[in-house]
Amino acid sequence: MSSEKTTFVYVTYIRATQQKIFDAITRPEIAARYWGHGNVSDWKVGSKWEHVRDNEEKKVNIAGDVIEIDPPKRLVISWSDPAEYDNREAHSRVTFDLVPYEDMVRLTVTHDELEAGSGMANGISRGWPLVLSSLKSYLETDEPMDVFANPCATETAA
Repeated sequence: MSSEKTTFVYVTYIRATQQKIFDAITRPEIAARYWGHGNVSDWKVGSKWEHVRDNEEKKVNIAGDVIEIDPPKRLVISWSDPAEYDNREAHSRVTFDLVPYEDMVRLTVTHDELEAGSGMANGISRGWPLVLSSLKSYLETDEPMDVFANPCATETAA
């Protein structure tokens, strides 16, 4: 039984080098600063990677495999709930493409092979814009956003 698939694409321009952005994605101590999670792997094709919460619990929230890596231009990983890691059909795919653009880098994140209407598809459509905005803010100003903040909770009625 096959389900309908969907794709999410987000493009942003960051005033940083390709290497600095690539390192921010792949080095857990940097990712933790703007994402609240470290991306942990040896970053070799076929290796497992884990998205580990940067707190005392160190919970693995996402797991997958390194599919393709071409530092500092491209990274392709599979993406799944850790409980579904062994079920390859449950994996989606994330591609990070980093292309120089004038004095910036155009970062395109493509998250595809998502089951349309799934909790994962709904979650990443809200999560990627927040995480990538925090990445941009962190690399350009050294001030990440609070990716765990709930903006609706701080709004006041007019």
